[in-house]
Amino acid sequence: MVIPGFVISMLTFPGVIVHELGHKFFCDLFGVRVHEAKYFRLGNPAGYVVHDIPNEFKKTFFIDIGPFIVNTAVALLIFSAARLFSLQGLLGSFLLWLGISVGMHAFPSSHDAKVLWAESKKHLSRGDFSAVIGFPFAIFIFIANILSIVWFDLIYALVLFALVSLVI
Repeated sequence: MVIPGFVISMLTFPGVIVHELGHKFFCDLFGVRVHEAKYFRLGNPAGYVVHDIPNEFKKTFFIDIGPFIVNTAVALLIFSAARLFSLQGLLGSFLLWLGISVGMHAFPSSHDAKVLWAESKKHLSRGDFSAVIGFPFAIFIFIANILSIVWFDLIYALVLFALVSLVI
């Protein structure tokens, strides 16, 4: 079933917001100047953070994969709260939707993958061999974005819920 991306973004807007906050969090953490941040909007992309290009590879790496770290952690916390308190009914349904929304937007965008790939090449050519780690991450992000057409992002969110359900 094909649903336009903007419809999915509207239905899962909390995940978009947390995704962009993930980028912004790591910009702030590393002191990278942010020029503009749109946490949610109707359009493509549904949100974005425009920032300076970091001078160190590690900063670029974490800013690019920040949504994966932040959205995964937040989704796990939301699912854990729902399971710990055995929430059912309206509140339980709300937390399930919220956790799925956040989990579905954990993967960085294809644009983030392109930036990570280019910055990995640039820093590797300058002798920063830690940049080699960026290539498999960029490939994984590209693949995850392609697989979103078969609901890979939803499957990821449901796997997070299943993991919490196994533990709690």
